[in-house]
Amino acid sequence: MSLTSNDTIIVRAGEELNKVNLAKYIQENIAEAPTGLLEIEQFSAGHSNLTYLLRIGSWEAVLRRPPIGPVAANAHNMEREYKILSSLHPIYPTAPKPFIFCQDPSIIGSLFFIMERRTGIVFDTKIPDGIVYNKEVGQKISELMVDKLVQLHSIDYTKTDLIHLAKPEGFMERQVLGWIKRYEHSKTEEVPGINVLMKWLTENIPISLEPTIIHYDYKLNNAMFSADFNKMIGLFDWEMTTVGDPLADLGAAMSYWIEADDSDLLKSALGTPPITIMEGFFTREQFIEKYATKSGRDVSNIHYYETFAYFKLAVICQQIYSRFVKGQTQDQRFGHFNQFVCKLIKYARNTAKGL
Repeated sequence: MSLTSNDTIIVRAGEELNKVNLAKYIQENIAEAPTGLLEIEQFSAGHSNLTYLLRIGSWEAVLRRPPIGPVAANAHNMEREYKILSSLHPIYPTAPKPFIFCQDPSIIGSLFFIMERRTGIVFDTKIPDGIVYNKEVGQKISELMVDKLVQLHSIDYTKTDLIHLAKPEGFMERQVLGWIKRYEHSKTEEVPGINVLMKWLTENIPISLEPTIIHYDYKLNNAMFSADFNKMIGLFDWEMTTVGDPLADLGAAMSYWIEADDSDLLKSALGTPPITIMEGFFTREQFIEKYATKSGRDVSNIHYYETFAYFKLAVICQQIYSRFVKGQTQDQRFGHFNQFVCKLIKYARNTAKGL
């Protein structure tokens, strides 16, 4: 969720909020909000939950709500994300401060929560206008990404409310079997090598490290930086956060961390590659080594977690392709996602050892 000053748009048709109801709710429930005219814009980024910029005079906040229409059970849980932020913000202030969770769907048509608005620099697939890039900038950003992941994994989850939100025991077993089941439910054709890969994933689940809080969607475009790149001032999209194996978090992060020497598949399979391909950014190996040094954790099994992360990406592509095959989406971009599935499975097998 990129919360820079220039990535908002006029609210998309069909995704409007009830401004009268919302303005009244804010005035009655958020002490920090001044009186005045409520203005609403929408953040253009993201394909999951809907995110809006709220403005009353100079006061700004961010509203998060589920997407329009039916959603999968247990998905887009606004109350869960609100509780995660409420628990983490005081001890991990990079997570934004939540103001309030609304349980009354009559206000805007769904449950929602409102949190503070932060402004800074968010990187994705290109350098933002006005930013002069050099390799030192890439190194500083890479270092901060490592440091903030290590810091998150150092928090004692037993002293937070997250102890009530997750069951870390058997985390990787549930993850592996759950994603295999997702693939089987969305299967449309035979994918070369996938059965061998799923067997390998099932039979080689490593002994998990001591469980920690994991963000589980830790990637560059979910982070916000100060103008001098000396601080990460925001980390967003906490909806997948749970308690589990910290190397699963690291592996997932590395599946999105593309480097210059990667194949064209990894650089472009999921869209335009992120700026991590530019000179100065850590390679995945350097990122992992820095994480190991700073966290003190044994990363000798990281190849397993990276393999699993690529398998997850393949399953996500398969789910999208299955929807296309079934006519549940008409978007022609998805008509060749089966090719991405095959290539990602091949890449995952290359990442695994012993296949």
